[in-house]
Amino acid sequence: MLNGQRIVCVLPAYNAEKTLEKTLRDVPEGIVDRFILVDDCSKDETAKTARSLMDAWPIRVIQHEKNLGYGGNQKTCYQAALNEGADIVVMLHPDYQYEPKLLGALVWMIASGVYDIGLGSRILGKGALSGGMPIWKYVANRLLTFVENLLIGQKLSEYHTGYRAYSAQVLKTLPLDSFSDDFVFDNEFLVMANSMGFRMGEVSVPTKYFPEASSINFARSVKYGLGVLRCSWWGLRMRMSGSKSLQNPNPAQYQTA
Repeated sequence: MLNGQRIVCVLPAYNAEKTLEKTLRDVPEGIVDRFILVDDCSKDETAKTARSLMDAWPIRVIQHEKNLGYGGNQKTCYQAALNEGADIVVMLHPDYQYEPKLLGALVWMIASGVYDIGLGSRILGKGALSGGMPIWKYVANRLLTFVENLLIGQKLSEYHTGYRAYSAQVLKTLPLDSFSDDFVFDNEFLVMANSMGFRMGEVSVPTKYFPEASSINFARSVKYGLGVLRCSWWGLRMRMSGSKSLQNPNPAQYQTA
């Protein structure tokens, strides 16, 4: 617990067998009450490895019978965390791309009552490029973030981080099932949260790029980028109309196969 609040860390996993234990070992002790690993039909022994670590960490393992996508995985993660009675849910990728040692700083943003959403930014500071982020991804990240900030009236350093913490109230309020099952889920989440007035803050988090760290290829990145732009346009329309509804336009149009 932190500040009397129950902390659940969700681990959306796909082929994380080699990095899972290292990720868990670097999470500070005494903060996380429960880990929930959701294996999205991995091709390796991710779930088996997670179960072998149950004596060392309080882990619950959920396996999808078929791959539901990154957004689909998160939907399972968050529902399971709420079912566990979480007050705060933090998402940490088990591929060790994000620094587990900073989980406490991210969670405290919510536990303090100052923010509803905490984001671990790779762009604040100089950690992105020095950590191995490809230059084309860095440039695309900066451009997409600039456009999104402009359209939805925010001032975040990036929208594309996978290191996030949410209050339970955020997860109970947002219509998660209406969001994409693909990578653009993260952007739909933040655009809708912004339209509903939830408070967002960021902390600087170094990143690491190496063969075992998950990363989408150029073609999928282009598809993701187009989805982000459409999602930002949806956010602008909600901002201009004062609407907080998903009905017009419907975010289902941003979903990818």
